[in-house]
Amino acid sequence: MLTLFHHPMFASCRFVRLAFGEYGEELALIEEKPWVRRKEFLALNAAGTLPVLLAEGDVPIVGAGVISEYLDETRGVLKRDKRLFAEDPMERAEIRRLVDWYLVKADSEVTRHLVRERVLKPQMPSDMGGRSPDSAAIRAARANIRQHMKYTNWLAGTRHWLAGPRITYADLAAAATISVLDYLGEIDWNGHSVAREWYARVKSRPSFRPLLGDRVRGLSPVSHYADLDF
Repeated sequence: MLTLFHHPMFASCRFVRLAFGEYGEELALIEEKPWVRRKEFLALNAAGTLPVLLAEGDVPIVGAGVISEYLDETRGVLKRDKRLFAEDPMERAEIRRLVDWYLVKADSEVTRHLVRERVLKPQMPSDMGGRSPDSAAIRAARANIRQHMKYTNWLAGTRHWLAGPRITYADLAAAATISVLDYLGEIDWNGHSVAREWYARVKSRPSFRPLLGDRVRGLSPVSHYADLDF
């Protein structure tokens, strides 16, 4: 069994867990607190970032994008119509674009800031950056959520899945990001009914069940978080 060093509230880590779940691959999970900068973890990834997959031969593979490419090359190519990438190069480019949209753009504009202020800071000792949440950072992140939800609603309304006719890495990246924000109660689903229907479909898949069981100490999810018919 492969091992994933992760944090339950990092969208990039959730994305990797969903991808392995879609392929029916089990992962041993080790929750990592990146601000601690454990020597053992830094030996695997000197950058101290998550996620890190300890693959065959205990070789560390670092970063959600790199892990997804590795997963496609070692498992996905054998999955035929269940492959999370497309065969066509242009379709693959669109999948990669949307993965980047959610795991990089949305993360830099929204998710990372809300997770840092609302989840990480309360857990971090003061000498490691722990302090009261920055209300200005929270307001700025919240102001950006609407545009990302509007775009997701448009994608879901013009395609069966976000990148085309079947589920791909694009859907998993988007769902991983939205699931973090939904856990925190940051999404107003009013006016985004198509995105909500799409998310309910992803949320109902077996690969998503472990994420619905995630809990953060001292911060419970909104009441509908684990509800498949929300």
